[in-house]
Amino acid sequence: MEEQTTIHAARIWVVLAKSYKAMASFVEQQVAGQGLGLSDFMVLEVLLHKGPSTISAIGEKVLLANASMTSAIDRLEKKGFVTRQASEQDRRIRRIELTAKGKIFITTIYEQHEAAIESLMSELTPAERIALHSSLKKIGLAAAAANEHG
Repeated sequence: MEEQTTIHAARIWVVLAKSYKAMASFVEQQVAGQGLGLSDFMVLEVLLHKGPSTISAIGEKVLLANASMTSAIDRLEKKGFVTRQASEQDRRIRRIELTAKGKIFITTIYEQHEAAIESLMSELTPAERIALHSSLKKIGLAAAAANEHG
């Protein structure tokens, strides 16, 4: 078998896109079993790891528009997982916080999520994980810089 010395960028893009799609589908199935959509799960995960935050700050982390974020917060509030609290400094700002019920719920399903992702990533050696992380970060930073410069 002939060793490949070059892989074109377009081919890497296709593999990256397909990998992301497959992993996103896997995660969606995992959280759907808990009665959540992917965006709701991502909101809860941000609140678990970053603490109370505004809708716009959460939206930036999970890459959702404010309208979608408001819908997600409404759904999570109906389930008793989050509350909206008025900011003491500016009453126009509402901070989103996990309730005790929400914290227990997301802590449990996040542990399951983390184990499932670890299982997928077990195909990679520690060195491959480091290389992949570094490479993806470089690509992301290059794309962000290219977007800034038009």
